[in-house]
Amino acid sequence: MSETSNDSDSTQAAAVQRRNRLQLIGIMMIGFLTLGGSYLMFYLAQNSDGWGTTNNGTFVQPEITTTQLDWQVEGNTRRWWLWVVSPDCTADCQQTVQHMQALHILLNREMDRVRRGFTDLDLETQTRASWMAPFPELALVDIGDATLLNEGVYIVDPNGNLVFHYAMDTNPKLVLQDLKKLLKVSHIG
Repeated sequence: MSETSNDSDSTQAAAVQRRNRLQLIGIMMIGFLTLGGSYLMFYLAQNSDGWGTTNNGTFVQPEITTTQLDWQVEGNTRRWWLWVVSPDCTADCQQTVQHMQALHILLNREMDRVRRGFTDLDLETQTRASWMAPFPELALVDIGDATLLNEGVYIVDPNGNLVFHYAMDTNPKLVLQDLKKLLKVSHIG
């Protein structure tokens, strides 16, 4: 009788051990599937176009700083900037400058953290034009190297990094959305 009880005890112990192993394997598989799935999603997201991004502008690539551009402007540069760059400021450019002024006003309590600037890429005419008279707070930014820039609007951070670029005809609300997000998460400037 003792042999039968030992056999039944050993079969019960083997069954319990097998069940415990299956549970352990199941728990480990859940972890591996979760981790593997997250890595798969991460690498798929890296290779897709725009999946998971919330910005409206295009990142400035390769990275450009105001130091590389030999940026020269009067006053405090340790702020965020809405910077309009154009080779010849025609009606479209002037309308963009007007939109940037309206965006600046819409920032409300955050407007002290942002400055507006303009650069004429025609290095021969870097003087304050007559059309700029209604925009007294618009800083005239001189740069030494215009070859790195395209026409449009740039958002520049307080450390001097050009962050986003927008075409001249971009909806100003999209620029405002990006700027508000940047100001919300930034503790500088």
